[in-house]
Amino acid sequence: MTDEKFDDSELDESEDLFEHHRIAIDAGQQPLRIDKFLIARLPNTSRNRIQDAAKSGYIRVNDEVVKSNYKVKPGDVVTVELPHPVRESELLPEDIPLDIVFEDDDCLVVNKQAGLVVHPGYSNYTGTMVNAMLFHFDNLPVKKGEEHPRPGLVHRLDKNTTGLMVLAKTDHALTHLCKQFFDRTTERRYLALVWGDIAEDGTITGNLSRSLKNRKVMDVFPDADFGKHAVTHYKVLRRFGYVTLVECKLETGRTHQIRIHMKFIGHPLFNDPEYGGNKILKGPSFSKYRQFVENTFKFLPRQALHAKSLGFIQPRTGELMRFDSEIPEDMQIVLDRWEKYSANER
Repeated sequence: MTDEKFDDSELDESEDLFEHHRIAIDAGQQPLRIDKFLIARLPNTSRNRIQDAAKSGYIRVNDEVVKSNYKVKPGDVVTVELPHPVRESELLPEDIPLDIVFEDDDCLVVNKQAGLVVHPGYSNYTGTMVNAMLFHFDNLPVKKGEEHPRPGLVHRLDKNTTGLMVLAKTDHALTHLCKQFFDRTTERRYLALVWGDIAEDGTITGNLSRSLKNRKVMDVFPDADFGKHAVTHYKVLRRFGYVTLVECKLETGRTHQIRIHMKFIGHPLFNDPEYGGNKILKGPSFSKYRQFVENTFKFLPRQALHAKSLGFIQPRTGELMRFDSEIPEDMQIVLDRWEKYSANER
């Protein structure tokens, strides 16, 4: 393990976990908490970082996720898995267009398109927003202690989530903006089209960590000692009968938070393949309706999620900056089709 901070922001959904350490416990080992055991065996780490790794589901014993108070014993095999390969390729500038909606000397706000991975990682070493940033801007800042630098990056969106992101151009801006996200003082609102007719506005609270069955997705855990605290507020904007358009406000920013929280309450995002929304979950069984939904999937070949608005404090001036974005064309087409369909059903 390195001194890299375990980031709570949303990750690319194609991200997998990779084994960085494997330790077979000796026959003479006395019972010992796994966090204390690993401190003595891994360089450049701390007990807090190990405990954070355990909360994120990165530490396993005999292929099972364990908490930091697990006591190792003879015969155990301890593995530490992290969301990046042990070694990654060199970051290179690439001429990739960016939709820049605001820029000053300290930061910029971009409207990320669908399909753009935010930073290099397994199976996505090139063609990312970070590669584009390196092409368009010089001397971008990186977080101190990062083993795999991600120049300018403050937070992230999933590969197939569209919308607003803020990026830093100076060291001061990077530190200031990262602290705002850590302190949860930023304003972020998303639009999500979800399956089902949501009765009323609400709040979802549930700890999130990687699924114990599928490491590429997240899951909600009722145990308060496992996973990371996550809160999503949602408000109904438009009902279409079998699907609902909601606005989600993040109180925390965990990996896949909106996607798994909405699934948790029985309303997966429309056409979200990782969380079961890419099949017909509501509505009649007749073929005309099935054909309508399948055609609609083709117009929006991704989860129906858009980071519509973003607010933060300008790092140098202290001014409150607020930005709003248009609904992307693919998502608007789907909303229009559902609007027309629901009107005909009345």
